[in-house]
Amino acid sequence: MSPHDHRPPHPPEQGFSPIQRPTSTVFAPRRVGAIVLRHLYVLKSSVPRLLELAYWPTVQMVLWGFITTFFVQHSSWLAQAFGVLLAAVLLWDVMFRGNLGLSISFMEEMWSRNLGHLFVSPLRPYELVAAIMTMSFIRTTIGLLPAALLAIWFYEYNIFAMGLPLVTFFANLLVTGWAIGLAVSALILRHGLGAESLAWVAIFAFGPVSGIYYPIESLPGWLQPVAWALPPAYVFEGMRAVLFDGTFRWDLFGGAVALNVLYLGLAVVLFLRTFTKARRLGLLLDVGE
Repeated sequence: MSPHDHRPPHPPEQGFSPIQRPTSTVFAPRRVGAIVLRHLYVLKSSVPRLLELAYWPTVQMVLWGFITTFFVQHSSWLAQAFGVLLAAVLLWDVMFRGNLGLSISFMEEMWSRNLGHLFVSPLRPYELVAAIMTMSFIRTTIGLLPAALLAIWFYEYNIFAMGLPLVTFFANLLVTGWAIGLAVSALILRHGLGAESLAWVAIFAFGPVSGIYYPIESLPGWLQPVAWALPPAYVFEGMRAVLFDGTFRWDLFGGAVALNVLYLGLAVVLFLRTFTKARRLGLLLDVGE
């Protein structure tokens, strides 16, 4: 090519072009507003997200309000409270981890969009339920064992000293966690991953009425029947009977078992019915928000 052969520059291509860096460096409130508006529309379209905004402050206020009220009215109880509070924290985490372990195991199948692939195989829905319950037990055990051992080292408190009653408390709270986790999983399957925050927040609604850190009798009179309709109330009252009086309350154990059988049965039925409907509607392949 001759050095005097000057050709016009190649005209820009028409159509789609790669995303270019914006030339303007001026702060644009309209762009900020557009992103905010996008998230407001997402928030507006998701009732669980809206409820979650007010949920945490309310639950924390109610729970710690009851704890404070009880300690103010029973100051002598503080002298014996150290071991009881540590046991309560560890046992509450059994229920929390049981619920979360089951819900997370189920949601991992949704996050990976694997539900449709699973049920092309001979897998049955009740087999999936059994599998995620097993995973919940494994996750809970792995999560809590180090904490229980560290409590011995840090605070010289051995929760295993409770012996066989500890096994019954662990089993009942784990089953309660399964019932809540299955109900939450059914809601997520029906309403999509926009409801996945329920896996973390639903369990805490039971905290104020479970008597974790205070006796059920310290609750307002109108709230006590609600507490006695839930298995954790029987477990934590039974735990205090073992630690304070050295007695295992068979009546409390029986109440927890009966309620757990009822609630777990209802949760399994709810999950299986929701699963059947989701498969009929094609929701197993459509797991978005």
